[in-house]
Amino acid sequence: IVATETSALTVISVPGIAARGNLTFLQLAFGYLIGRLGVAIWLLPGYFRGEQETAYVRLESRFGPGTRRLISSVFLVTRFLGDGVRVFAGAIPLALVTGWSIPAAILAIGCVTLVYTLLGGLKAVVWADVLQLIVYVAGGVAALAIAWSLAGGAETALGLANTAGKLTLIEPVLDLTTTYSLLGGLIGGALLSAASHGTDHLIVQRLLATGSLRKARIALVGSGVVVIAQFLLFLLVGSAIWAAGLAPADQPADYYFPQFIIDYLPVGLAGLVVAGIIAAAMSTLSSSINALASSVTHDFYAAFKQSSTPEELLRAGRWFSAAWAAGLIAAALVFHWSTGAENTPVVVLALSIASITYGGLLGTYLLAGRWPRARGRDVIAAVTMTVGVMLVVVFGNQIAGAAGPDWLKTVGQLAWPWYVPLGTVTTVVAGIALSYLPARRGATA
Repeated sequence: IVATETSALTVISVPGIAARGNLTFLQLAFGYLIGRLGVAIWLLPGYFRGEQETAYVRLESRFGPGTRRLISSVFLVTRFLGDGVRVFAGAIPLALVTGWSIPAAILAIGCVTLVYTLLGGLKAVVWADVLQLIVYVAGGVAALAIAWSLAGGAETALGLANTAGKLTLIEPVLDLTTTYSLLGGLIGGALLSAASHGTDHLIVQRLLATGSLRKARIALVGSGVVVIAQFLLFLLVGSAIWAAGLAPADQPADYYFPQFIIDYLPVGLAGLVVAGIIAAAMSTLSSSINALASSVTHDFYAAFKQSSTPEELLRAGRWFSAAWAAGLIAAALVFHWSTGAENTPVVVLALSIASITYGGLLGTYLLAGRWPRARGRDVIAAVTMTVGVMLVVVFGNQIAGAAGPDWLKTVGQLAWPWYVPLGTVTTVVAGIALSYLPARRGATA
């Protein structure tokens, strides 16, 4: 689970966040653990009752096939956009080390990943995830040791970081525009984790593969603890790079760690760390290909071609896997060509994209389980409204431009950890309100 959710974004971008700021990003990880506990207690039992091919099959029995397909479509779009950013991020160190262009590195990662995904299916993906997790964590530990050495030792590096306020962990401000605050981290992190690990097919697929509710709960909660340690590791790497004077202000923060690998690590060790980052990118990409193909195959293809045999579904799944791989490669290329060296950390960009729809996903599950009056048409309308609201919030500054209305600029300043809470509340409130409207004559849901 940890390897699946940890992409090249974590390895590349998190050190840059600490080098430019401090350790307050870790507050999100504490929220992640709270969210996973909630999923383990309230959502996981439902997934182990009966047979269901994707996380969204559960919604069909409550709201009908229309709602299931809408939520599945939301998953597809969210995963597609977010993982396009992840593939691009993974290509950065590969291009720096090999001298290839970014597009060539993107194509290499995508094609190799597709081959082993098609040959091995989910089992191959899971075992590859485990091996890759070991590689990139080992690389992170080695990089931390060398960065501390360059800074004059761990004690010196930590002392410098502490004096500069870079070891600050808790930010107890009540400000919705502060990116990493304690309240935002706990609430936003908890709901983001609840949405990603309770409604996102990518993670639910792994939890169902454990075979039992007890094992799934242990894996889910345990992954929350491991993620805290993992984030702390890469944040400390970033603070050590800063302490060594290797974080120039005129360089994008996402390039700090890859550049450090190339310039200061021994050749063999540099290869190990780069392999770890590329492994993380491939791990996420392979998991996404499987999950996206599975969702399309079972939620759409099988639904519209009800007489399909298992063999036909398998063939269709392989074709869909190839199509999604090509699409993710294309998305990564578009991101590279349209933005280039983006000052916003790629991990923040990817999480912001996911947060546009995660609130709607989580709100749908809350309505399904806690509001009996909710109907399928209420949920469909509520999710549609939520996505519209979130697009305005996330892109408020860009929409307003230089001469746009002040209220739109103010909305656009909302810190991204609050996106999922806002989306969840919007979906739930809209769904409850719509449920009191009389049903249209002849309506069945």
